[in-house]
Parts: sequence; C-alpha cells; structure tokens
Amino acid sequence: IIEAYHTTPPFTKAYLTSSFVVTALGAILTNNEFPPLLTLDWTKVFKSFQIWRPFTAFLNLGSFGPIGYPMTIHFVHQYMSSLERSSHNKPYDFWIMILFGMTSMVVGYPMMKLNSRFLGHNISTFLTYIWSRMYEGMDVGVFDFIHIKAEVLPWFMLAQTFLLEGEPPTLDFLGIVFGHVYYHFK
Repeated sequence: IIEAYHTTPPFTKAYLTSSFVVTALGAILTNNEFPPLLTLDWTKVFKSFQIWRPFTAFLNLGSFGPIGYPMTIHFVHQYMSSLERSSHNKPYDFWIMILFGMTSMVVGYPMMKLNSRFLGHNISTFLTYIWSRMYEGMDVGVFDFIHIKAEVLPWFMLAQTFLLEGEPPTLDFLGIVFGHVYYHFK
C-alpha cells in the first residue's frame, strides 16, 4: 500500500489523501459521518459565502466501513491514476475532464432536484466510465475475484451501490451519463 501511494500521480494522491483525512476527521468528530462543514449546501454557499462546499463535497467517498469505502478508494485510485498517467503529455486534458465531471454534477444534480451527498463516489463512477471506454475489450480483475470486460465495469459499480448500500443507484447512473457525454464530446 505504501509503495502504491508513493507511485500514485500527484492529483490522485492529493485527492485520495484529502478524502481520507476528512473521512477520518468525520469518524472521530461526527460519529463516522462526513463533516457537515464540508457537505454541499447551496444555501450556505450563497448566503454565508462558504464557497469551498461545491469542491469539498467531492471528498465524500462515504463513511469508513469494511466494504464500501475500501472499494471506492480502490476504484478511484486505480482508474483516476490511470487516466492521470495517460494524459501526462497533455495534463490540461485531465483537468478539463475532472472539471467537466465536477461541474456536470454540481450543476446537474440540483437542476434535477437530486440530493448530492456522495459526490466523491459519483465522480469515481464518472472516471471509471471514461476509463472503461478508453480500454474497451480489456479484461479487468475486480479484487482478483471477478473478471469482467472493461466496458462492464461502470455497470458493476452501479450494481455494487444497489447491493451494498441498498439504495437506487440514480447518482451513479448519472455519473455514467456525464462520463458518456464527456467521452463523446472529446
């Protein structure tokens, strides 16, 4: 794990480290809930000028737990770092992709009247979809337990959300939709 951390590209490393730190703070200070000061609350953004909220909401990959959090961290590390490495010659492409995904979610979810509490998990679905389209046909081992084709991976994540969290994966589906839009515009 330490070696993988040291070889992780800079943006992915900063993102995962920040997410882990705020999740740990939430586990210690707010009974394993994401710190309320960092959640997306448009009323507080506009009335109290808490402009960090649309950005820090993406650090929320869920609460610490035995299955969901480690799986999300794994997917983010695996696919975000792969996309960051593949755009090392044109890093602005990677930044545009991240900004497109974040903007789509921050603007799109409220327009559709959806609660956007786990934006980090949704950006991971967005990134996984883009990665899966770039590597179509490739065999992917999910925790070396299940082997599927790359293009099936986002749908596997969608099913994982439904089965492990027991809620409809609407936001994960929209992460896939936004990833599809980005991939085809690019």
